[in-house]
Amino acid sequence: MIKYHKSSSGKIIAELTDNKVKIAEVGDILDLIAEIGQHDCNAMIVNESSLNKDFFDLKTRFAGEILQKFSNYRVQLAITGNFSKYPGKSLRDFIRECNRGNQIFFVASFPEALDRLG
Repeated sequence: MIKYHKSSSGKIIAELTDNKVKIAEVGDILDLIAEIGQHDCNAMIVNESSLNKDFFDLKTRFAGEILQKFSNYRVQLAITGNFSKYPGKSLRDFIRECNRGNQIFFVASFPEALDRLG
């Protein structure tokens, strides 16, 4: 299920709220992007628990494929969660680089996600 929020600046931000939904393949993201696009929305919040565990193993390239779709369709993404439980310097570096930009963010909480996207 997707819930829509309005930021303080009036921007519509989608939140994937169904914890049972797992983003397991690229097609899952395309479906979500198409759905939020119908609501003139170009920003989304996803909890890390909704992502297939392969997302956090950069060797699988799943994260790159998923994030590329958000970039291609110009949809900002904030992923919420505790990322310290995932090992690896490469992942920490990847998260840090994403957070320096303005397209993809890895944040600890929903309010922080709203702030970054809004």
